[in-house]
Amino acid sequence: MRIVFLLLAFVFLAAGVVFGALNPEPVTVDFYWVQLPVSAGFALLLAALAGAVLAGLVLTVSVIWPLRARLRRLQRRSPAFAIDPAVVPSDAPDPEWTVSRTP
Repeated sequence: MRIVFLLLAFVFLAAGVVFGALNPEPVTVDFYWVQLPVSAGFALLLAALAGAVLAGLVLTVSVIWPLRARLRRLQRRSPAFAIDPAVVPSDAPDPEWTVSRTP
């Protein structure tokens, strides 16, 4: 999975470099208190990066935090959901990478 992520990251990085090189026209980005002259490609890539960061923050607040809170609630309610480090053998796989399914 990490290899796929790295390959996708390099593909998008290469596409961004090509995109920036093909759009060298200067534009002025106005932030009301400051004006920045940048290339059109850089401005669009910066906007895409800002959108990705904002989407990640929204996902974290709306999905990840409630799921972690629910998991903590379940772990307090039932010891079956808690992982006792004294019971887990030292050669056990990382629980984040394994999915246990009980029949």
